[in-house]
Amino acid sequence: MSQTVNQASLTRDPVDGLRPSAEQPSMSERAYREIRDRLVMLDIRPGTPINDQHLALEFGIGRTPVREALKRLETERLVVAFPRRGTFATEVHLTDLAYLTEVRILLEPAAAAHAAIRARPAERRFLTSLADSVDELDAAAVPARELIRADLTIHRAVYDSTHNPHLRDTLVRYDNLATRIWCLMLDQIPAVATHVQQHGPLLRAIVAGDADGAASQAREHVAGFERQVRTLL
Repeated sequence: MSQTVNQASLTRDPVDGLRPSAEQPSMSERAYREIRDRLVMLDIRPGTPINDQHLALEFGIGRTPVREALKRLETERLVVAFPRRGTFATEVHLTDLAYLTEVRILLEPAAAAHAAIRARPAERRFLTSLADSVDELDAAAVPARELIRADLTIHRAVYDSTHNPHLRDTLVRYDNLATRIWCLMLDQIPAVATHVQQHGPLLRAIVAGDADGAASQAREHVAGFERQVRTLL
């Protein structure tokens, strides 16, 4: 890897990680993933009105799948609907960081430990490729937004490897909200690459089946993210 993050690994399906399916996703699921990705990365800015008709035309689908997607995103606190006013991207509040950390510092270590125990051979190979890409990361050559997408890919891959859909979906939700805070402060955070590179030991602990080591690495990663953001407040 030279000028960009390895596209076959670190930026592979950043929102949905390793969740392969023999079936094509429904129109509603496709709309959900696309809109969610835009909201998480702040491509749809906080407070922006969301027009389901415009999105339906853009995606080439009917309005009903888009409306279904927006309903799901409302339960995940990524959009908010107001009677007679419409649907808007939720605001990002830095005060939510402490609440998010309270949840993530409990669940991320559990996910890492479960992944270390339950990951299947193909998943361990993919996690190894992610760790290799992290080790080879040329921080100066990779745009910050691509690094954030890499961070999403890594987290999704770990969550998928738990083989616990309830834990996975819960952590995806909270990681999405934490990532929005990161994106909001992207211009102020000097060490995005360092944050991503810290996943290397976590991934290798999971691949090695070291549940305790993986949990410890995940706990420090979450705590370190909060410390880094708070230094900028």
